[in-house]
Amino acid sequence: CRFTPLCYGAHDPTYILYPNRATSMSLRETLQHRRAIRYYDPEKPLDSARVEECLRQATLAPTSSNMQLYRCYHITDPTVIAALTPACLGQSTISTAKEVVVFAITPSRWRERVDHLFPRIIEDIHKHQPEEKWAKYEAMQREYMTKVVPFLYSRGCKVWGWARHLVMNAIALFRPMMRQGTECDMKTVLHKSCALVAQTFMLAMSEAGYDTCPVEGFDARRVRKALGLPSSVEPSLIVSCGIRDEKRPLGDRIRVPFESVYERIGK
Repeated sequence: CRFTPLCYGAHDPTYILYPNRATSMSLRETLQHRRAIRYYDPEKPLDSARVEECLRQATLAPTSSNMQLYRCYHITDPTVIAALTPACLGQSTISTAKEVVVFAITPSRWRERVDHLFPRIIEDIHKHQPEEKWAKYEAMQREYMTKVVPFLYSRGCKVWGWARHLVMNAIALFRPMMRQGTECDMKTVLHKSCALVAQTFMLAMSEAGYDTCPVEGFDARRVRKALGLPSSVEPSLIVSCGIRDEKRPLGDRIRVPFESVYERIGK
């Protein structure tokens, strides 16, 4: 059995994707395997089709309102990676990477997403909900997709964002309401959603036996220039990919005490 992209079925998908592995990793094993790798083995190539499949799996990550306002740029050309390295401040995790994925947000594509998603949402309602509830659910989704989404995601030289922010905070005086409505606030929402996609990708790569490293230290303008991206596309996170260089020792995972990041509210 050889690797076939999108070869889903009733069998364990990890076995279909990675036939050379007798058993797939447990979630705990995957989490333990994933490390932020700074140096990759120059002698060990990646299967680009497998990396692409990990990106396909990453699209299963949740995003705010399911708007999916992101794009993944999968870079397999060594010359492009070399051109990207200076924009990433010359970091070794980029310069030694076999492949790189740039995760970017695409705020301006919200209308395109509404046009794509809304009819499919209606089809899904008809497919999974009892007929007597169709009208109710269709009305709810129409209200959200044609009124709420344009209100939240439309942009206008930051002026509309501040106007939206004032409206939302005025409403919040009388009932619970989102208070973050500026264009910067909405970009933060998109970056958080994009980060969920990137993390899902890194876990899928780890399960595949590959290594990654998330990179936030980069010059976004130079990254766009190196990749020929329009200004409407905003790089969010860059993930280097490869197989770790075993000659480079990995240190311990140094974490603060769990109690300093955890608090239970309730019994």
